Amino acid sequence: MANRINTIGGHLGPSTGNSRVDRLTAKHADDIVVTCAKRTALGKARKGGFSKCSSDELLIATLKAAKKDIGIDPALVEDIVIGTVLTPGAPYAGRAASLTAGFPETTPVQIINRFCSSGLMAVQAIANEIRNGEIDIGLAVGFEHMTSNPDDGAPKLAAETMALPMGQDCAKPMGWTSEQVAGEFNISREDMDAWAAQSHNRAEAAQKAGVFADEIAPVTINGAVVDTDDGIRPGTTPEKLAKLRGAFAQWPPSQTTGGNASQITDGGAYVLLMTRRRAEELGLPILAKHVATTSIGLAPRIMGIGPSIAIPAILKRTGLTVDDVDMFEINEAFSSMMVYCVKKLGLDPAKVNVNGGAIAFGHPLGCTGARQVATGLNAIKRTHGKILVTSMCIGLGMGAAAVWVNEQE
Repeated sequence: MANRINTIGGHLGPSTGNSRVDRLTAKHADDIVVTCAKRTALGKARKGGFSKCSSDELLIATLKAAKKDIGIDPALVEDIVIGTVLTPGAPYAGRAASLTAGFPETTPVQIINRFCSSGLMAVQAIANEIRNGEIDIGLAVGFEHMTSNPDDGAPKLAAETMALPMGQDCAKPMGWTSEQVAGEFNISREDMDAWAAQSHNRAEAAQKAGVFADEIAPVTINGAVVDTDDGIRPGTTPEKLAKLRGAFAQWPPSQTTGGNASQITDGGAYVLLMTRRRAEELGLPILAKHVATTSIGLAPRIMGIGPSIAIPAILKRTGLTVDDVDMFEINEAFSSMMVYCVKKLGLDPAKVNVNGGAIAFGHPLGCTGARQVATGLNAIKRTHGKILVTSMCIGLGMGAAAVWVNEQE
């Protein structure tokens, strides 16, 4: 009996004194865990390290890095789900890239697209396959080569859709939605610029300290190694940002600028998931447990506030409170939505995007959801925190969030 009690005690792990957190940190053989989470460096679209390659060349490089880093025979990967938004011919490119990168023909590939959350939706798809017993091991990938994505302007929607106010909103540019959030919720330009400067300052400090080296997988493009984020602007201050003109003078209050919005960027990321039982059998390090992911909808015109709805939804689903969360990674699509979401949720800014966010790195649309896993797990390892939440707003009026339990020492 004593041995049985000891076994159970070891299975549950040490108590934190918080029953909600203890319940999630308890370890079970069928937990879905992360054994590898990395990303490429992020490069400025049309200017940076990936600007001279094609979209499928970036995807091939990302998958080659994944094949090298996952630490198992690639034949054990039973599905690859790739999140991408604007990639032309994505189903063709995805399957061809996996074969070119060295994954066997027996590993199928699928493409998933839910705009800015596509990388996270790839993770969710793999987690669900594992949970349902369909596969044991899967690779979630997010990538976007925005260099090769033409700006086609507003999409052509059906006349019936365009007769509806919300239908019309679905055809509006994302910058318009940022101004809607700033105007409707009285977000000041000063607060927007302050958040943007903080993002660059944190990212600059982390880059100088070598923090990102643990999450970036160097890749070779046209003979050159790309291993450094090139969008971070050293010495950024609110005062410097205040000198920039609003990018959308036609939409009051015209507070969104090139300095307080996410950058247009190229990049890729990947997350390997499996059951705890399988990870232990293979002797792989367990970085984290994936607890749950959720998506929600809201009015398209204020799509930026999606995290303020998705985060409470995922916390309720997992039985947590805001105070139980040690770290938040929230995609910085625009400063307006970040200022609103942090205030609305009552978050401690010191827990949010501790090493900067998309205003500094950039937001490769399909990549971000997977990139946040790599960035968040790298950051929370350093603070010895337990509960990580990743979240983002999603174009056309949606939001998504996920809960993770850090298991790194």
